[in-house]
Amino acid sequence: MRTIEVAIVILTITGAFVLTSYYVVLPHPGRISPLNLRQLALSTLETLNYKAELSEVVFSELSDPSWTRLQIMLSTSLPPNIVYNLSVYEVVNNNGTITYELITSLASSETGLGVGSESASLLVTSSNTTFRVIPEKIGERTGNKTTLFILNCEDANGWWITGYTAQSLAQDFYELLSPYFETVVLINTTTELGELLNGTLLPMEKIRNAVVINTFGEAVPIPAGYYTSPNVGYDTGAGSYALYCYRIGEKVRQYNWTWASIVGYPFYYVSNKEYFKTSHNSWGIYGMKHVGPAGLNAFLRGLDGKPYQYDGGWITGSPGVVSLSEEARDACSYYGIFPFPYQTSTRALPSWITTTYNLQVAKYVFNPVGSWIPGAVFRHSGTGNFLAIGLTRIPDIRITAIALLLYYSPRLYKQEFTAEGTQRLIVLQLGLVGGA
Repeated sequence: MRTIEVAIVILTITGAFVLTSYYVVLPHPGRISPLNLRQLALSTLETLNYKAELSEVVFSELSDPSWTRLQIMLSTSLPPNIVYNLSVYEVVNNNGTITYELITSLASSETGLGVGSESASLLVTSSNTTFRVIPEKIGERTGNKTTLFILNCEDANGWWITGYTAQSLAQDFYELLSPYFETVVLINTTTELGELLNGTLLPMEKIRNAVVINTFGEAVPIPAGYYTSPNVGYDTGAGSYALYCYRIGEKVRQYNWTWASIVGYPFYYVSNKEYFKTSHNSWGIYGMKHVGPAGLNAFLRGLDGKPYQYDGGWITGSPGVVSLSEEARDACSYYGIFPFPYQTSTRALPSWITTTYNLQVAKYVFNPVGSWIPGAVFRHSGTGNFLAIGLTRIPDIRITAIALLLYYSPRLYKQEFTAEGTQRLIVLQLGLVGGA
């Protein structure tokens, strides 16, 4: 009896299902899983423009066979139930007003695209177009253009610039940074450096507010004569040329310079190949005298206007691997200069120097690590700036360049040559055969 009841129930349910299916109208599969025509149009344009093939076709003469090949490629790259219309427009700039003038169209059907068409567009530029970027000169906005001095002294040696000479670095800096400065001067001898420090190398308006890049790493060239004299550049009591480093700090303050140290422990040696002909830095580099940590301490005192005193205490630290700051990364993208974003710092300055010497961090080049500042532009509360890149050797001049550009922020003016007829808009409209 129960078997018969179960059979009746099954037959009833099955009959109801068949009857319902007969009268119910199911939706078209395309409505359940619709084809994204807009995405298909965009991906088709991008595929056709791989390696700029599409760009080459749309800038060719209409009689060129490449238009026929393009239509064949369109037909073969789209599903058989898709119809298309590809239109190419000239982008015309009339005194700031942009208009689009139709050049030609390619269509797969003369009957239209139905009621459910979608479109995508692609703006392409002619391969014949050339661009240039004109950098703003640093100081141009304030009417006080800045001079760049690059130490290139042939009669001095560098240290911690392994793989380079100071002179080769100077040439690289010249090529990289000269577009951003109104005047760039290579300081080719220590005698010229003495004239710069004395304010007699150029007219005073060229010397004030300048940038001075020391390409000699942990060493700094020293002019013979005045700056090696007792109690002028030489501390007779301590037997040290830390006093000369103090004089440089005074000059940075006096002339409102930005002094850039590109690597290592700043002012660790002084160098003059003739004056220190028989002296070396204990590593076989002659023409050098050891100053030690006292050089940096003296420089900072000179920059802050404190009285000179000898202090041989080591102040830098070794935070290890450090990373470019977010601002510095943005500057890399803007200026197109890309040093490796992770570096090793073994000569980072301590943060306490900001309060001790009345400094503030104007721009972080590398993110601080604890109380250590691996690379930054320090601005004195009075006048003068100090850029210290406390990385281990080998120097990367791109980091110093980015630091200076980050601090001064010159604008880039991008100009386009052969502007007329260099841009075309391609619109691809797709539809389903028979409508939606």
